[in-house]
Amino acid sequence: MGILDGKVALITGAGQGVGRGIAMAMAREGAGIAVVDRNGETAAETVTLIEDLGGGTALYRICDVRNSDEVNSCVASVVEALGTVDILVNNAVDATVGIALQDIDDEQFLISFASGPFASFWFMRACFPYLQDGGRVINLRSGTENQSLPGYGPYVAAKAAVGGLTRAAAREWGREGITVNALVPFALTPSAEADLAAQPGRLEAVYRQLSIPRSADVEADVGRAAVFLAGPDASFITGCTVSVDGGGSFFA
Repeated sequence: MGILDGKVALITGAGQGVGRGIAMAMAREGAGIAVVDRNGETAAETVTLIEDLGGGTALYRICDVRNSDEVNSCVASVVEALGTVDILVNNAVDATVGIALQDIDDEQFLISFASGPFASFWFMRACFPYLQDGGRVINLRSGTENQSLPGYGPYVAAKAAVGGLTRAAAREWGREGITVNALVPFALTPSAEADLAAQPGRLEAVYRQLSIPRSADVEADVGRAAVFLAGPDASFITGCTVSVDGGGSFFA
């Protein structure tokens, strides 16, 4: 038996990287998984991996999280198929990085917010009726909020807004039986690898600053932290941010 038996988890951006790792970890603990991604091919791959675990229930839905109507339709479709949503993981994000703040245009700035705090809010609002009395929300933040790396302005601002949304929802929804927390991972996802590849020596420099000089395993490290926040042992934890970054939160 798993600690998430009978629960349904909706995870955005679960077609790869951190989202897939969380989906796999929660599936191993018995949760039914709704893989939400804009890439149907990678989303289907995650579903197959879950089904290969043996007996896992999983489906995928294609959704552009930057569109509130699509978010509402996605949640309704998941509830129709799986009955409810007990756990919501807002992981999907899209952002342009590597551009100086003064050179960023409106669209590049807004896309970070549409896919970050706006999308997180839209999913939270749509899932709220199903999350009452025991539901869990886990939002993904970023260590770049503290580091404020040059070229990451829109992403930093959007992730900071997700932090504010997490705390506000935790305060309001606690009396509705819902906990709302956040994770800050440091993992070499495909997008992170592409970004680091354009900065020779950057990864080694990051490792030198970490207490544990490696990147997180998306399932064994980040996924298990998400399982903890979604499980019974975290029922009295809300409004908190858990850093799964090998000590990266110690430096700014």
